[in-house]
Amino acid sequence: MKKIVAITAFFALAMSAAFAQDSDLRLGFQVSPTFSWMTTDDENIGNNGSNLGLKLGARGEVFFRDKYAFIIGLGFGFNQGGQLLHKEFAPVWERSTIPSGVIYPFPADTDLRYKLQYLEIPFGLKFRTGEIGYLRYYAEVPVITLGFRTQSKGQITYSNIDEEIKDIKKEVIPIALSWGVGGGIEYSVNESTALIAGLNFQKGFTDVTKNYDGADSKATINAIILHLGVMF
Repeated sequence: MKKIVAITAFFALAMSAAFAQDSDLRLGFQVSPTFSWMTTDDENIGNNGSNLGLKLGARGEVFFRDKYAFIIGLGFGFNQGGQLLHKEFAPVWERSTIPSGVIYPFPADTDLRYKLQYLEIPFGLKFRTGEIGYLRYYAEVPVITLGFRTQSKGQITYSNIDEEIKDIKKEVIPIALSWGVGGGIEYSVNESTALIAGLNFQKGFTDVTKNYDGADSKATINAIILHLGVMF
């Protein structure tokens, strides 16, 4: 896994450098609060809560025209996931260490919360308006995000039980892929610096959870991101 992350990160940075040779390159960083939740295609498993998380990372914008740019980044998504309600007996998470005192298989109406951390590599296209005073408006579509799981925690809740599991990585697929759209404003502080504020929606392509024998459900993570950053 570490080799995959290193190779992908190197490729992303190399691609940015290649674009930058004949284009205008801006670099910056983001500190973006997120609200994420999970959905499934199983009628007996439903969303029952969201996670408040954070995205931190570096970002590059390679403008091939004044109003059009490739975007690419490298960062972390903290506390991504959500809470799923299992309406029937749930034979899941058996690959992980279940705390003593917790009934297993989990009884009906058990909530399982996923608290996941990913190393993320987003890339896509950005379109922006001309400058209106100190402001520009922009849209990002599409934005594809490749995520590598770096940490997985869980929480079990039912009746009077509320227990945390420090490691559920064996229950979570290590690579995630999602797409997104967004938009917002840029405020020019000076000729080389701009503050960014926007709103993005991110939807998972791929299954997050590993299935067990006899089960074939798909769970994905969706998120609303308050995009806050600065570009130089």
